[in-house]
Amino acid sequence: MAILKHVAGKSADYGAALDYLKYEHDEVLKKPLLDANGNWVLRRDILLEGINCEPELFDVECEILNAQYHKNQNYDEIKTHHYLISFDPADKDECGLTGEQAQAIGMEYVKANFPGHQALVCTHMDGHNGSGNIHVHIVINSLRKLDVPQQPFMERPIDCKAGYKHHLTKDYLKHLQQSLMNICLRENLNQVDLLSPSVNKITQQEYYAKQRGQINLDKLNAELIAEGFTPMKTKFQTEKDKLRDAITAAAKKAKSFEEFCRLLQTESNILVKDHRGRFSYLLPDREKHISARTLGTSFDREHLLTLFESNAITATKEKQQWSVADPIAVLYIKSNLRLVVNLQDCVKAKQSRAYAQKVKISNLQQMANTIVYVQQHGYNSYEDLKKARDELSVKMSDARNTAKSTDADLKRLNEKIHYLGQYLSTKATYKEFLQAGNKKLYRSAHQDEIARYEEAVQFLKRNSTDGTIPTMKNLRAEKEKLLSARTAQYESYTYFKDYYHELQTACRNVDMILETEHTQQHSCTQPKRSYEQSI
Repeated sequence: MAILKHVAGKSADYGAALDYLKYEHDEVLKKPLLDANGNWVLRRDILLEGINCEPELFDVECEILNAQYHKNQNYDEIKTHHYLISFDPADKDECGLTGEQAQAIGMEYVKANFPGHQALVCTHMDGHNGSGNIHVHIVINSLRKLDVPQQPFMERPIDCKAGYKHHLTKDYLKHLQQSLMNICLRENLNQVDLLSPSVNKITQQEYYAKQRGQINLDKLNAELIAEGFTPMKTKFQTEKDKLRDAITAAAKKAKSFEEFCRLLQTESNILVKDHRGRFSYLLPDREKHISARTLGTSFDREHLLTLFESNAITATKEKQQWSVADPIAVLYIKSNLRLVVNLQDCVKAKQSRAYAQKVKISNLQQMANTIVYVQQHGYNSYEDLKKARDELSVKMSDARNTAKSTDADLKRLNEKIHYLGQYLSTKATYKEFLQAGNKKLYRSAHQDEIARYEEAVQFLKRNSTDGTIPTMKNLRAEKEKLLSARTAQYESYTYFKDYYHELQTACRNVDMILETEHTQQHSCTQPKRSYEQSI
């Protein structure tokens, strides 16, 4: 997942860029770190090369060139362009990326995209902010030193002439991103689509502002804890972080733009403006609106209007689903309906007249409750009640089968995760086996690990749609989706099961009522026997 960052610098101190590449710096405060003696600390594991200049004389040579062409003499001119290629931390373990390979990529990238410029190419292998990823710093003088052939990505005729400055446009930036993607794909490194807009757009300025805010908050919380107080807030949020959270919460519930505006204003006191096809947001303590473009594509007009429409459709479907016209779909609320007891089968009632009398009273109450239940739920006939019960039985069975199918999918996915872990843990050994001079001897010494690697590769490719090995990130994301789906499916199954049992109880009670009425009618029609003595 190599990403490209760009920072334009107006500082006339070219040596500061070289010092940053060579010496340890506080990434938040941008100040050099000092050892116990107050000296600057050299970075470890770095590779530094220069293009069209000596790397250690980068500052001097840039100043000489600027003076030659009388450029970069004013304080507000852009003197340098700093590009950062940051590789995925997994590239080191999964793809075998080395510092030397990253440095070669950086050199190739500069020669292809910044021809004629004085440039420093420096690879840091110690990670950035503790991430452990390899990254390449590219610092170029904004003034071009040499004439170069015209390239397709150059928009102006002067973009290939010496003495003219580097001009970064949107199209040029897209070319730079595409160039990096092509190199990463060629080298079989992890890569995302850099040309697609970011879902959550966090600029470098916002990132470092959040880091500084977190440091200050941690210091304040440490003082509170030392005084015996419990901090109310442990995570620092920028204004944009708070705005993103508020928009996300309101957008989940809103079914129209008007409702969205009302929710944001009542819940967070945030105003929304729809102007020229774009949303912008005004926080209560600000005078200037924050554009949706600065927040990410999840907060722009097109995405949110689509989400509102989807919410409205979902709400309409749910309303139709629970329409009273369909007794099966009436929102189920569990009642206290209980089964009528059959006195003929009740042993305890036969043994105790008092208990039998109590059961008779309870049966009368349950029969009355059953009649009320049937009337309240709109069942016009006994056949309607049985039909509703049978339909619920089918839905209950379908819901159970769906949940069981998801269980099976989850089991297969867990097996994939197991074999992927086995593959990753033995990949290094197999790579050494491929590079070994005596492969037969190496295989005999590492037979178990190589066999486990080959078993994992065979399983993963056999169970992949395109024959490739999946990433752990994708498998875990798929597992999260399956777990959420399984939870919802079992809730649906439980819902239908409880509803079915209640209708089953109602059906049995109605059977008892009809049987009782039939018995009473039958006894009334029987002729009375005469026990009078004949005279």
